[in-house]
Amino acid sequence: MRTAVLSDVHGNLEALEAVRNAGVDRGVERWLCLGDTIGYGADPVACLAIVDEMTDVSLLGNHEAAVAGEQPDEYFTAHARRSVEWTRQQLSAGQRAGLGQLHLTHAEADAFFVHAEPGDPRAWHYVHDAKDAAAALKTVQTRLVFVGHSHLAFICCATEGVHEFVHTEGLLSLAATGRYLVNVGSVGQPRDGDPRACFAIRDSELDSIELVRVAYDVTAARQKILAVGLPRFLADRLSQGR
Repeated sequence: MRTAVLSDVHGNLEALEAVRNAGVDRGVERWLCLGDTIGYGADPVACLAIVDEMTDVSLLGNHEAAVAGEQPDEYFTAHARRSVEWTRQQLSAGQRAGLGQLHLTHAEADAFFVHAEPGDPRAWHYVHDAKDAAAALKTVQTRLVFVGHSHLAFICCATEGVHEFVHTEGLLSLAATGRYLVNVGSVGQPRDGDPRACFAIRDSELDSIELVRVAYDVTAARQKILAVGLPRFLADRLSQGR
């Protein structure tokens, strides 16, 4: 089974469509989304519809929680608060209510899925590096843990108590004795210096994980953000991957 895991689409329709096409080309049979389908970008309604149609599981991110009124947006930056307000206006009352009903986590036989740090998902802590990954792996028992939220794509492997970054792009064959935290990066707003959209593919037969980078029409996504009156900063960072 080839399962794709994506996160942090952030209303970027061009990036989401590129990721979906890349998944089809790679034989993806199943999709999961770790949240933050909305926020920052200019196409929240279209992105929600596509994610709802293509995924078996879609989780709650902090932007969904804020737009749904499930939590205050006081800790957001000024630009993020503006995008939350604008996104809320684009959605119907029913759509906002539906966001509030999304689950925080999802667990399967050997994998745990969550938007942010798994020990306290609603606190929305980030997993930025190997130290964060080591702490996160201690809070769950599954062999694989998939997270998003930080917009940084990497895989951290834990073997015999040693935690290290082992991968940031491409195919990784897994060790039978290893445990892995997979930060799937961001579809719609990468922040690791690579502006390409990113997602992960788990192949259960090959026992591998691939971090896939996909080029998309950044110019079109930027222009849409500016056209609807969202902050220029949200548009400009797309081309920088920051």
